[in-house]
Amino acid sequence: QRILRLAEMCRRLETEEEKVLPFYPSSLAESEQQNARMVLEETPSEPLARAMQDYVGLERFWQRFNKAKLEEKALEQARAALANRNQHLRGLLQQYLAGAAINQKVPRESHPL
Repeated sequence: QRILRLAEMCRRLETEEEKVLPFYPSSLAESEQQNARMVLEETPSEPLARAMQDYVGLERFWQRFNKAKLEEKALEQARAALANRNQHLRGLLQQYLAGAAINQKVPRESHPL
């Protein structure tokens, strides 16, 4: 109940894009989506399936949670890629500065290479 109440509170903070298209589009074909809807509408016969119907309201929460986790992982990978690029650029800058320092010494001293 607490999670559902918090989800309702967070709904007000969503952007317009999240309200219109909150999740990624389904990868199921139209016939597969219809079959899934029919299965969900059937009255379950197993006790566990009946108990799960009490938690249908959490489906939206788990979709949002999973989307947030996927975005977090994507941002972590992007950050790691940027850190690697930054390190590479720093190395190139150090090489350039070392070359510039050698060029300034050339008129005064003989080049060791």
